[in-house]
Amino acid sequence: MKIYNSMTKQKEDLKPIDPSEINIYACGPTVYNLMHIGNARQVCVFDILRRYLLFRGYNVRYAQNFTDVDDKIINKANDEKTSFTDISNRYINEYFTDAHGLNIMDADIHPKATENIDNIIEIIQTLIDKGFAYRTPSGDVYFKTSQYDEYGALSHQPLDELKAGARIVPGDEKQDPVDFAVWKSAKPGEPYWDSPFGKGRPGWHIECSAMVKNIFGDTVDIHGGGQDLIFPHHENEIAQSKCCTGKPLANYWMHNGHVNVDNKKMSKSLGNFFTVREVAQEYGYEPIRYLMASSHYRSPMSYSVDCIKQAKASLERLYNCLENLNFKLEKSTIETADEDDAIYQNLLKYRDKFIVSMDDDLNTADGISHLFDMARDINTNICSNPGASKNICKKAIELFTEIAGVLGILY
Repeated sequence: MKIYNSMTKQKEDLKPIDPSEINIYACGPTVYNLMHIGNARQVCVFDILRRYLLFRGYNVRYAQNFTDVDDKIINKANDEKTSFTDISNRYINEYFTDAHGLNIMDADIHPKATENIDNIIEIIQTLIDKGFAYRTPSGDVYFKTSQYDEYGALSHQPLDELKAGARIVPGDEKQDPVDFAVWKSAKPGEPYWDSPFGKGRPGWHIECSAMVKNIFGDTVDIHGGGQDLIFPHHENEIAQSKCCTGKPLANYWMHNGHVNVDNKKMSKSLGNFFTVREVAQEYGYEPIRYLMASSHYRSPMSYSVDCIKQAKASLERLYNCLENLNFKLEKSTIETADEDDAIYQNLLKYRDKFIVSMDDDLNTADGISHLFDMARDINTNICSNPGASKNICKKAIELFTEIAGVLGILY
């Protein structure tokens, strides 16, 4: 299988560290609100990647985190006069409601930032000891980007350009505009933990570095997330992890494209922001899942009412094929037929084509087209065939649902 590595900007053969197992870490949500359509694309993309690798015979160890302490969570808790844990636990539960609605498999591990504070503190102390991080008079700790020569490698931006676009907020004690916080000193009304650098809480980027290291060791096979995480989040993760361990954080970086609403990037400021929950209440969850699989994961994806209606109609065509097969199975009086093997071998070619497409950087768009080609073949050569046997119906159902299951549809 080849996947596009954002670090090298090219497709590469997937070669896991352990040939028998592939480890994947996908950045999960900051839990202060319901899942939106953009979030849904990311979780669906990496769920399909995981399902496909399992289908191809790999053992897969998959982790997706929850950022459960963050400015947005704290602000929401203060607005609602409750604790940050109440907010994060509430929206973790809401996440699972939507994720299960979308047929997302639970991760093998769902780590939380707050469960990894000791690991975070250990990494920060190592960075300070090695001269890659510094403490400020107020108790913040910053990563010193000037000490890391490879900073900007993932986003493919020279450090000078990043510095030119950065700014220092009044009150910051950074030595450089592109330095970033790995530890934030405690403020009134905010949660905090004790550390050698004083009371405070972790910065966003250091949380993922600590969770990857705790679960997978120094290097994970695949690290993934949305395109918007390339900079600064993943860039900063790479810097602090490499400087801590001396090893790459991940061997492959996968990023899915943006979701556009009516040809504009979805954002709250534009008022074109849709949650999965509100779309599902109108059209159901499965059309959303289908829509996410219907375009290549790296391409920008459009969401509109027309798109979701088309997804719903496409699913109905696939369901009709499955229903016709089950009806034929029930009504057929023929157990086996001489032509069974020829029909089955013909259907297997669509499975082979599906594998070729998916091996080419998880090309689900072409993968779905092969499923529709298989449906047409089934309708012609089995469902409309008076001599079709129960045996070939069973085999066709198994093959059809196997491919649909890799895409996570027809559930």
